[in-house]
Amino acid sequence: MKKISLLFIAFFALAILNAQNTTDGLRYSLGENIGTARYTALSGAMGALGGDFSATSINPAGGAVFLTSSLMFSTSLFDIENNANYFGNSEKSFSDNITINQLGGVFVINNSNKESIFKKFTIGVSYNMDKNLDNEFYIAGTGNTSIGDFFLSQAQGIPLNLLQLQSGESISDLYQYLGEYEGTAAQNAFLGYQTFLFDPVDPSNPSNTTYTSNIANGSFNQQYAYLSEGYNSKFTINLATQVTDNLYFGANINTHTIYFSQSSFLLENNNNNGSTINRVGFENNLTANGAGVSAQLGAIAKVANNFRLGLSLTSPTWYQISEETTQYLESRRLFQGQNINEVVDPRVINVYEDYTLRTPAKVNASAAYVFGQNGLISFDYSYKDYASIEFSPTDDIFFNNLNNIIENNLKGVSAYKAGAEYRLNQLSLRGGFHYEESPYKNSEVLGERVGFSLGAGYNFGKFTADLAYSRSEQTRNQQLYSIGLTDAAEINSIYSNFVLSLGFNFK
Repeated sequence: MKKISLLFIAFFALAILNAQNTTDGLRYSLGENIGTARYTALSGAMGALGGDFSATSINPAGGAVFLTSSLMFSTSLFDIENNANYFGNSEKSFSDNITINQLGGVFVINNSNKESIFKKFTIGVSYNMDKNLDNEFYIAGTGNTSIGDFFLSQAQGIPLNLLQLQSGESISDLYQYLGEYEGTAAQNAFLGYQTFLFDPVDPSNPSNTTYTSNIANGSFNQQYAYLSEGYNSKFTINLATQVTDNLYFGANINTHTIYFSQSSFLLENNNNNGSTINRVGFENNLTANGAGVSAQLGAIAKVANNFRLGLSLTSPTWYQISEETTQYLESRRLFQGQNINEVVDPRVINVYEDYTLRTPAKVNASAAYVFGQNGLISFDYSYKDYASIEFSPTDDIFFNNLNNIIENNLKGVSAYKAGAEYRLNQLSLRGGFHYEESPYKNSEVLGERVGFSLGAGYNFGKFTADLAYSRSEQTRNQQLYSIGLTDAAEINSIYSNFVLSLGFNFK
């Protein structure tokens, strides 16, 4: 994709229009089965077990389960297979990424006073990737709706003189002006007008606000490519303690980091009678950076011999997010019997006003049964209300409307995780299952996520090595644009995650 980075502009609040949507809120709210190899192999069902850096990120009481001071490092190979079906045409694409997804250390302080009810204290620090945002898919097919409808819809109601260059004014000058004072819709309308996708009904009237398309009805061959990269990660400080022989309590303070970059390109061709435009190419780029904070409280109790129960509460995460966008449009039009290429490339980076995003709180309840040194079974249940996602400032009209849309379309979600481990001396064999409901009331938009996991580990004493594989599957309807060209492709995504963890124990 072409890189555009010449001019910077700062938008006022009006320019926020059409920048954020429900997808943005979910992108930074949904998690994945990512962590240490043991955690991944058990499908994350470790809330009542602890003694693992990723388990501690779910239930902070798990920090007090560590017996010795430890360090752990985990690396992952993420693979996504996307199968897209668009008007009967199927396309398959793959995305692979190798990354360090976990780093952690814990310091265990045993209480030398045997009479005290506080048996030990632990202090831990860790880095965990909550979500890998790398993705890639390709959509192709022949539909009956044109990208021209998107630009035509944006233009209706905008005076013609706002879309026309004045004497001495450049493409970049007017595009920047429209962004600062008229908003994103006016910028899109300007791109469409300058590439001749539509004409004014009354071209002699500068106040004309109605337009007609130069793309005739019929069939349209469309190709849509999407590429993204980034991550949502957190750095955690964990404080935990063991009280008597059966109770563990802990707290986490988390700082979160977001980096996300996406690029999309639509190429459309048509041979429809009456069309003076027979080819359109539209590119959009988005870069987002954010920082956030959250907190967690948790407890684990040993009850009935080898039976354990866990409970943890995670506060909402409050993010401050900044975004930048770029775009350009090209067309091929028939003029006096010749094909002419029209390119409008403003070379302007739209820098949006920062906004705040609050993601949902989470409650996690867990249970586990430990068969002495032979193994264990565990189960976790969690609940998050995605309808509580909130963009702010809430007194902004756009954000207020967006929050109402989120409340009306999203819902509370239950997630279930189960895992088992069997030990043969120093060798451990593991497996798990995970299921999460759709966050949408209409599950056709985004379906449930179902998966399983496998893994093994070997304890060398002061050194441990673990491997895991996790696979999950989810189907969604990918709408190309929010207005005009609203056709959607059905995309079935298969997420695979291979994890290697190396641990060091200081006895």
